Amino acid sequence: MAYEIYSGNPNDPSRSKAEQKTYELLDSLEIPYERIDHEPAFTIEACAAIDAAFGTPMCKNLFLRNSNGSQLYLLLMPGEKPFKTKELSKQIGSTRLSFGDEVLMQTHLGVSPGSVTVLSLAFDTENKVDLLIDEDILYEAFICCHPCMNTSSLKIAKEDILTKFLPAVHHMPRIVKLTGIV
Repeated sequence: MAYEIYSGNPNDPSRSKAEQKTYELLDSLEIPYERIDHEPAFTIEACAAIDAAFGTPMCKNLFLRNSNGSQLYLLLMPGEKPFKTKELSKQIGSTRLSFGDEVLMQTHLGVSPGSVTVLSLAFDTENKVDLLIDEDILYEAFICCHPCMNTSSLKIAKEDILTKFLPAVHHMPRIVKLTGIV
C-alpha cells in the first residue's frame, strides 16, 4: 500500500482532542514531523507498510504497571524485539510487571489502547508514569509513533523527542537494555 506523507499539522477539527493537542504542542516546541494518515493500526504488525513508507521502524510503546499498581511505566522499544516482563522487572527493580488497563491508560495518558505513545506523556501532568527507553531506540535517527490516535503516525527526529519534547513535558527517560531473552 502506498501512503502519502504530509508535513505538519492537519488542522482538522474532526480529529480527537488529544491528537489536536499533540500537534499544537509539537508546533509550539518547533518540532518538525512528517505524518501519514491511515486506517487504525493497533499492532506493530499493522504498521509494517507505514514503516516502509517512512523508511524507519515504528516504536513499540507498552504501558505497564507493577503488581500492586503503585508504579506505572511507558516502555519504548524496537517493534521487532520480543518483550520479556521478567527481564525488565529485574533491571528496574520492580515487582512483576503487567500491562496497564484501559482505565489507567486513559486516566494518566489520555489515550485508549492502541494509541499509547511517547507523545501521550504530555497528558501525564502529575508525572505518575516513568518513561523507559530500550537502548536500541537510541541508535535510530527517528522515532515513529502515533500522535495519541492510531489513525495517524508521525516520524520525528529522536533528538527532538529527547531534547525538546521530553523536557517540555517534564519526563526524563531511564535507559534499559532489553535482549528479549530471560
